[in-house]
Amino acid sequence: MKLTLCLLTWNELGGCRRDVPLLPRFAFDEIFAIDGGSTDGTVEYLEENGIPVHRQSLPGYNNSYISAFRACTTDALILFHPKGTVDPAELLKVRPLLSEGYDLVVASRMIAGAANEEDGRFFKPRKWFVLALALVASALWRREGIIVWDVLHGFRAMRRDAFFSISPLERGLSIDLEMVVRSYRHALRRIEFPVSERARREGETHFRAFPTGRKLLRYLLFELTRRSS
Repeated sequence: MKLTLCLLTWNELGGCRRDVPLLPRFAFDEIFAIDGGSTDGTVEYLEENGIPVHRQSLPGYNNSYISAFRACTTDALILFHPKGTVDPAELLKVRPLLSEGYDLVVASRMIAGAANEEDGRFFKPRKWFVLALALVASALWRREGIIVWDVLHGFRAMRRDAFFSISPLERGLSIDLEMVVRSYRHALRRIEFPVSERARREGETHFRAFPTGRKLLRYLLFELTRRSS
């Protein structure tokens, strides 16, 4: 199988400087970035390091994924956010799982052997919210196969044909959760593998907790009325 690596960026110069030199480029047939409108030198840095950069066609998180899969010319695509929070060596674990026939592969911060940046704290609101979403999505739509516990981690891979078969929404920020929900509804083969997440050292999250949470809950309500095709 041929495999593409896509870096998803939006003002991630600090993270790119940490992660790009560590990328196992030899493992991929194609590498490019999808950028959401960086103004901090991210695009220039990537191009200087031989990574082509495409601007996404519409604003929004969902469209960054859609732009990535449209630009992909191989059988499957890995999405990776170069934020300096996950070791790029973990990318090497994805191809063997795709080669086993899985349609969706998720790098999980929630399962045994994984680590979440909140694990050392008593209060873990982000982790608990992700697990709650996973339970709700599984209860509503899973009929077979494993539960995906890390429904919001953007480090994941999917076969290109499987991605377009789920008819992803063009707009919004539901795409990570949507890929899991739709994999349940379409009976796609899925698997998680554990990764360790560090806290950000530079930059700020683009997904503030409460506004993002409200939008994801609205997406679940929408999915209840959405046709399975």
